[in-house]
Amino acid sequence: MSVRSFDAGVRKILEERIRSLAELHSAGYGAVAEIEYVPGYPVLVNHAQETAFALEVAKELLGEENVVDNLPPISGSEDFAYFLQNKPGCFLRLGNGNSAVLHNPAYDFNDDSLTIGAAYWTRLVERYLTENLD
Repeated sequence: MSVRSFDAGVRKILEERIRSLAELHSAGYGAVAEIEYVPGYPVLVNHAQETAFALEVAKELLGEENVVDNLPPISGSEDFAYFLQNKPGCFLRLGNGNSAVLHNPAYDFNDDSLTIGAAYWTRLVERYLTENLD
């Protein structure tokens, strides 16, 4: 089973409830539950300042009409969450057209998005270095 939430506190409550339910249910049958709970990836939380900066650069480069800044949260598992626990940052998604969703056999990567992504990351670094190195 995979347990995911958008809040670390909720995740802790879910673990406690899973343990409690397993123990109570097994006790009802005169058994003892053996629970191995692996928490998995942490909750991914973007930092406000870095997110605002990333959006500003995207809108500057791509035009405000091409940037969506109110996407609903996703409950995916993402290694980047570990980075964000230690350093401020922003996880973002680059659109890739109207193909089937990722991990679908019909998915077709839009190669044209590579140049857009490269331009974005280049501009992000240029702006950051210009504004933060004296």
